[in-house]
Parts: sequence; structure tokens; C-alpha cells
Amino acid sequence: MKWKIIYYSTVEDKSEIFDFIESISENNQIKVLSFIQILSEHGPNLPRPYADLLIDGIHELRIKLSGNQIRILYFFCYKEFIILTHSFVKATDKVPIKEINKAKKIKSDFTNRFTEEQLRKKYDENI
Repeated sequence: MKWKIIYYSTVEDKSEIFDFIESISENNQIKVLSFIQILSEHGPNLPRPYADLLIDGIHELRIKLSGNQIRILYFFCYKEFIILTHSFVKATDKVPIKEINKAKKIKSDFTNRFTEEQLRKKYDENI
């Protein structure tokens, strides 16, 4: 099964993930997109060092870019979707709780805004 990747966007259609990918060099874009592709192929079976479960259904995609530890947080939704919430540069041993709380807030917003049927329709329209 291949998981469907969704970049979280606000009601105003702003996406931190999209903006992050657009802001980095082409070589780094290729690397990030290849990690996202690997995630879509393996889903919850993607092991460390690529991914890890944090807490409350929030996971991290672990990418090293130009010496920086980049984390993209995500969650699984409706049996076939992976929602990428946001990214940040990890500068401490543990993922900061504020980043986890941000992902949890995004997860709540997303699941309140989209039913499974609505999400399928939105995904199919954007392919």
C-alpha cells in the first residue's frame, strides 16, 4: 500500500511544509522529497533513522540537510493518509514540546475540518 501524502494547510491555504520545501536549494528539495517518497512507501513501518514516533500519534521524519537536523512532523489519518504538519531545525537532544504541541494542534484542526470523504475528494482534485 502506498500512503497518500498531504501537506497541511490553514484555512487561508498557507502551508509551512510547502513554503519550507520551496525555500531550500534544489539539491535539498530533492533530498526532502525523496524522504517524503520513502515515507509514502513505508508508512508506519518506516524505521529509524528515517522516522520515529514521538507521542500521541505524532511522528517525525528525520532529515539531515547541510549539517542541520531537520524534522518534519506528521500524523496518520483515515487509514491511507499521512498529513505533514510543519518542519523545524532540531537544535536540542529531544524534540521541543512546543513543536509537538503545534503538531497536535494542527492534527486537531485538520481532523475537525475534514471528514474521510472530504479528504479523499480534496486529494483526488489535487492529483
